[in-house]
Amino acid sequence: MLVTGVARQLGGRFVRRIQRDPEVDRVVAVDAVPPEHHLGGADFIQTDIRQPTIARVLAESGADTVVHMDVTGTPLGSGSRTTVKETNVIGTMQLLGACQKSPNVKRLVIKSSTNVYGSAPKDPAVFTETTPPKSLPSGGFAKDTVEVEGYVRGFARRRPDVAVCVLRFANILGPTADSPLASYFSLPVLPTVFGYDPRLQFVHEDDVIEVLRIASHEPERGTLNSGTFNIAGDGVLLLSQCSRRLGRPTVPLLLPAVTWAGSLVRTLGMSDFSPEQIRLLTHGRVVETVQMRETLGFRPKYTTAATFADFARAQVPGLLPPQVVAAAVDRIAALPALSGGRASTRTPTQNPTQSAN
Repeated sequence: MLVTGVARQLGGRFVRRIQRDPEVDRVVAVDAVPPEHHLGGADFIQTDIRQPTIARVLAESGADTVVHMDVTGTPLGSGSRTTVKETNVIGTMQLLGACQKSPNVKRLVIKSSTNVYGSAPKDPAVFTETTPPKSLPSGGFAKDTVEVEGYVRGFARRRPDVAVCVLRFANILGPTADSPLASYFSLPVLPTVFGYDPRLQFVHEDDVIEVLRIASHEPERGTLNSGTFNIAGDGVLLLSQCSRRLGRPTVPLLLPAVTWAGSLVRTLGMSDFSPEQIRLLTHGRVVETVQMRETLGFRPKYTTAATFADFARAQVPGLLPPQVVAAAVDRIAALPALSGGRASTRTPTQNPTQSAN
């Protein structure tokens, strides 16, 4: 088995986990930089998947399974957005070219993202794997994933003998999560879009490792681990619920002001507050996971709420205790000026604009 993106915590965890499976004889771990964490008994080869040398590495390894985890939205170390895009897109092209030439490769697993659906005001309430996006992502990591999946579909047509599994992960969170949304939730005050309370889904990093492990093996009886699958924990959380559970106050801003704030935050290097993330925090995104359960045969250990709770426990405490934030929101929601002259009977987690999202 050959695994890319092992210098990241998630990639390193997967490499250590997959080695414990008796069906796996050898793991070749690949990345452009040496990992700071241990990889167990895996053979680490330092190579940049953007370069043609990945074909030689794959050929010499004799790997029959390739798990491509080097598709990500955050730079590694001092890397830039340009480097991330090149690794996502050009790196995937080079890796697929290497897989196409290798007669040994029989299984390919791609770590993708539900970002391929984008976030738009007229989106359906729930996306299935076959639902086309209302508007294709125009940039950032979301556009990268659309391009990556396009190249993967082309590879699958050229090599129908290879079982290809594309896993579209919802926002990945957990104690060690490294993602733009995790950085956003780590801010002391959370900028939000005035009038919107988006629905969000999360998947726990432990579940990410487990579903990657399942997808990298031959399917069990009654399951099929080739195709495209949405991967997310059960349930949804509103952004307002997330802020309250973190104990972090929100600052509702008009959309132009949020865009300006995002540019400021990026300049300060505090978070990747990109336009695509602003759209997510405006319109939200929810995906259906029936195929994950019935076809892939995977059931997450963590719900969306449990995933966020585990993430929150590892965070620096917010400016205010969560119960104080919750009480303040309840009092504000009950003000006559905000409820048409009478006390509101709506719960704080319900948003009048939600149905439009």
